[in-house]
Amino acid sequence: MRRDPLADATQIEAIVEDTIFRNEENGYTVMEARVGRESITVVGTLPALAAGEQVIFQGTWIEHPQYGKQWKATACEIKKPTTLLGIERYLGSGLIRGMGPATAKLLVQEFGKRTLDILSEHPDQLTRVPGIGRKRAAQLAESFREQYAAREAMVFLQSYGVPPNLAVKISKLYGADAQRKIRENPYRLIDDIEGVGFVTADRIALSLGIPQDSPFRLQAGLKYALQEAAGGEGHTFLPKEMLLERAARALRVSGELLTHQLDVLLFAREIISLDVAGQHAMLLSPYFYAEKEIARYLGLLLRGKKTGGDSAVEKKIRTFERDHHIQFSENQRRAVSEAVQRGLLVITGGPGTGKTTIINCILSLLGKGVFLAAPTGRAAKRMSEATGHEAKTLHRLLEFGGEEGRFQRDEQNPLDCDCVIVDEMSMVDVFLMRSLLRALKPGTRLILVGDADQLPSVGAGNVLGDILKSGVIPSVRLTDIFRQSEESLIVLNAHRINHGEAPILNKKDSDFFFERKFTPEQAAEAIVGLCQRRLPAFLHSADPARDIQVLSPTKKSGAGVHQLNGMLQAALNPPGPGKQEITYGDTVFRVGDKVMHIKNNYQLPWREDSGAEGEGVFNGDVGFITQVDPQDRIVTVRFDDERTVEYDYQQLEEMELAYCLSVHKSQGSEFPCVVMPVVGGPPRLLTRNLFYTALTRAKKMVVLVGKEEHIAEFVRNNHIAARYTTLLQRLREEIR
Repeated sequence: MRRDPLADATQIEAIVEDTIFRNEENGYTVMEARVGRESITVVGTLPALAAGEQVIFQGTWIEHPQYGKQWKATACEIKKPTTLLGIERYLGSGLIRGMGPATAKLLVQEFGKRTLDILSEHPDQLTRVPGIGRKRAAQLAESFREQYAAREAMVFLQSYGVPPNLAVKISKLYGADAQRKIRENPYRLIDDIEGVGFVTADRIALSLGIPQDSPFRLQAGLKYALQEAAGGEGHTFLPKEMLLERAARALRVSGELLTHQLDVLLFAREIISLDVAGQHAMLLSPYFYAEKEIARYLGLLLRGKKTGGDSAVEKKIRTFERDHHIQFSENQRRAVSEAVQRGLLVITGGPGTGKTTIINCILSLLGKGVFLAAPTGRAAKRMSEATGHEAKTLHRLLEFGGEEGRFQRDEQNPLDCDCVIVDEMSMVDVFLMRSLLRALKPGTRLILVGDADQLPSVGAGNVLGDILKSGVIPSVRLTDIFRQSEESLIVLNAHRINHGEAPILNKKDSDFFFERKFTPEQAAEAIVGLCQRRLPAFLHSADPARDIQVLSPTKKSGAGVHQLNGMLQAALNPPGPGKQEITYGDTVFRVGDKVMHIKNNYQLPWREDSGAEGEGVFNGDVGFITQVDPQDRIVTVRFDDERTVEYDYQQLEEMELAYCLSVHKSQGSEFPCVVMPVVGGPPRLLTRNLFYTALTRAKKMVVLVGKEEHIAEFVRNNHIAARYTTLLQRLREEIR
């Protein structure tokens, strides 16, 4: 039997026959091409190609479940057409504005095989063709150069490992100047294109022969070190010596080389120098201004006038207590009283201390004109359910408008309300906090509610922690546990752990359980069994995906997020007849899967059943896949806040399975049941406040699986990684 010579090919040379589908936004294309006498289907993110063009496609064969064998192209090299027919078909394909088949035919008749050179180098000669004057000749030549340069740029970028979807963005932004601009300074991509980081730009630069000590490279490396510190560790600044050390290590150059370039960036105000508690702090300018503005706005709110007398407030609080059959502690009463009289107040406390009841009391006292908000969709939904009032995510409250990083509500268009109450404040980073404060008109009351003992925000800064530590912002810390919460071991154990005491395990008729397993692999198998069979039965037909959430302190390991997600997907949502799925990288996304969006995408459109539409899906949003279209490679997700979003294939990089979440990703959420492996790992991850954060996500039940000694490690390890921030100092300077 004769073997197909193309079966093991990593590249094929083909002639384009027809484009069946093309998404102009991201370049995803389905086309028919001819290899010898055989017609094949080529799919991938590609430049616009005309029928008749000869192209070398890099890639591999895939088997589509509906359309069969296809060539999945990862990059391509376009050969200039050399035959008269090929040139004519290319020019007349519609890719070049103002040129159709008739004009293309006339050009080829006049210039023959020199046609492309004439368009590129000698456009004035186009006027020799009947019907083409000087103006039209210039327009045709410009369109040809733009289109050809954009295609060349895309091929050029892909040859340096730039993913196709980013190559489309770059060629669109820079147009005909793409190659020239990138060759001059590849590091400009970092500032100009979302999704291009230092590592990608550096790989292109070094491949182009840009020296390791290039000023462009050294400056980009310094900014990269600060960006990594912000994104990975939450720092808004680094001490000067630490910045130089980290940048030198990343760039593989000496610190002496970097000192001059740091001075250049300081002079240009791209990096700001500040004395913070005796440290020579280096900040990227956006972080400098964000924390500066936060302190100024909080100072203005704090100076807002008090309203209402103490006696009137006390009377209303007593009425609320009588109507709801409760008795506030002195601290809880003070929280309500100060909240309705001050312009700014922070209320913090652990589980069971009555934060929600206090919010309800504040709402009853203030009446209309109060907006409720939280950082995530789940937290906002929970706030709505607990108060009976509408709560929005901060992004929706501030009316995100589609342009990256911009909100419709700001100083010029403030929120029309008397008071804003924000829950889960520990999750709010410096940029979101600044955006909220910008949108508050003078005289608006702001009440910030959160648990100071939880993990800090995923984004940069330590807003809640710095506000509390400053001592200049009024705050009330709740410590008394409501009577109905005293019976819950979840609440009791959370407070025990927070005080460095071991949790109580397996008490009869409790809501807190421990199952002993000796290895991560054994723990993972037990967790799958718990989620698939035992807990749904115990919890009276609970939905394993919606009512039970597995949380892991680690991403990698035998009981890490990645491993558990694969195992739980196989157990809870296996493949089946008619159940559509799509593979992206190492992940299979299937109808019915629980998924999480993992990066802010300000342009991603959404719609609601009501007909409302908007843009913006954010890191931490959780939903379920409702539809997979294998032909167009579209995945539809319905999120917990009832928004529906369609993802094209390239956007699947922004989504991951969510049967198991990292503890950091679970912040702001609450689940009926939390299951967590306690199997050891890096000490920097196995911390008391991470353990505390995980347990306080559970509403009805906690199940720990692993070894008692690892629980003890969590409780003992009270290390909290300090964040370098300027907000604490700025608050003390602003509010004296």
